[in-house]
Amino acid sequence: MYLPKITRLPSVRLLSCIQQQLLLPSIPPPAAPKRAVSQGEYRRPGQLREDKFPWEPITFGFSKGLEGIKKHFKLLKKEFFDRWVGPEGKPLLEHMLEQNRVMWEFRGPESLEQWTVSSDREIGGQSEVHLKLGNNNNTCFLYGTLNATPPRDGETCYSGYCSMRSQQPLASFNRKNPYDLSTFNTLHLRVRGDGRPWMISIATDTYYSHQKNDMYNYFLYTRGGPYWQDVKIPFSKFFLTHCGRIQDDQHPLWLDKVNTVGFTLADKAEGRFQLEIDFVAVSKDYAHSEEFAYELYKRNPEV
Repeated sequence: MYLPKITRLPSVRLLSCIQQQLLLPSIPPPAAPKRAVSQGEYRRPGQLREDKFPWEPITFGFSKGLEGIKKHFKLLKKEFFDRWVGPEGKPLLEHMLEQNRVMWEFRGPESLEQWTVSSDREIGGQSEVHLKLGNNNNTCFLYGTLNATPPRDGETCYSGYCSMRSQQPLASFNRKNPYDLSTFNTLHLRVRGDGRPWMISIATDTYYSHQKNDMYNYFLYTRGGPYWQDVKIPFSKFFLTHCGRIQDDQHPLWLDKVNTVGFTLADKAEGRFQLEIDFVAVSKDYAHSEEFAYELYKRNPEV
């Protein structure tokens, strides 16, 4: 009897393959990588990945470990006794009446250890940035050369930035210890630039890993010349960005969880630049009553 093609029996080879698949044990799916790409550092396109454990680049030693233990227990002791005095080791009344606080001032080589500099050389660019003490070791002098030529990797389209950022404050045993600036409302700077516009960036402590690139930014316009300028920027003027892109959903700066403060130059004007900083401080301006300068979108608007 003739059978159509639809109802033909499978061949012997197909039957053997089906039997082998039924007899083979179940193969587990491939395991996830050790570290997600979003948690690692920036890697240039085409650069080989260094799949190393976090403890591999660390040099272990008995003397170094003993010094670290002494350092962290000393910090832990200070934190314990500061709690009995008041917030941040200050009496409660002094903490409430404080109107000005100098966060960073540059009065010696050790003050530069609290800052780090970076440029587009990390992604293959050609900009250069340097940091040193100014005249009489009383100021910070940030200088270098900006070059907007993108790297020839076939993927990067834009380049040309130089930045300086304060280091993350740490408590004992390398725990994050963000600054609490909730009693202040203004950022006070004393700078002397060359006429270039800078971007001031403030990073806060976040709850989720996808918020690690969130920054609060505002502009710093230097007028150049030999004279110093005192710049006061209310915290209500800072707007939220993610990876350099302004977000539609804006909200005020979290002043009780400030991690770092930075200065970034990316005005696409190639050439030399310089910025001299005397101090970075915060203040309480009672004449400023603005809570937030930008429009807030309501998810459930009122009818």
